[in-house]
Amino acid sequence: MPAQQMRLLVDRPVPEAPRLTPAGERILAAASSLFYEQGIRTVGVDAIAAAADVTKKTLYDRFGSKDQLIAAYLEDRDRAWHRFLDEQLAERAPATPEAVILALFEALTDWLAGSRNGCGFINASVELAAPDHPAMPVIVGQKQWTRSEFKAQAQAAGFTNPSELADRLLLLHEGALITYRVAAMPHAPQVATRAATALLTTWPKT
Repeated sequence: MPAQQMRLLVDRPVPEAPRLTPAGERILAAASSLFYEQGIRTVGVDAIAAAADVTKKTLYDRFGSKDQLIAAYLEDRDRAWHRFLDEQLAERAPATPEAVILALFEALTDWLAGSRNGCGFINASVELAAPDHPAMPVIVGQKQWTRSEFKAQAQAAGFTNPSELADRLLLLHEGALITYRVAAMPHAPQVATRAATALLTTWPKT
């Protein structure tokens, strides 16, 4: 990593990837594709088992329940997102905290490219109404991390009231994800990046 490149400041909330058997890997891969493309509630364990070429018993042996498989799917997606962010930062080499913040916005464009379904975490939060669902901590943790990273970078940049700035940045970031899908606005990430740029340009510093 170049000496001048800034880094992410907040620890990642997602656990390390579990060690899975080949059958477990196929189940998780099949579930991840089906859940994201068709929706969590519409996809049953029969369809997942068939796509993974395993029995339902094998699915339950590996993951315990569909709810636990949903949580594993979102944890795996979160790990993929953080790997993607690391790649984006390595490519962009942001030299200031402000540049790190904008890199998190700019990453959305490439992350969403070719996908019509938007954010898997937001989609899951709509489908999983129960607050005690095992996947909810993954969803909430992913969004809390984003806000915490915005706040940490805002503090590093010397902005006044970094908590308020982080709140506004998070609303722009998540609003872009929702608008991308619900309003069929493919350029939503670019609009959000421009709005975030304007916000950082005008926000006072200590």
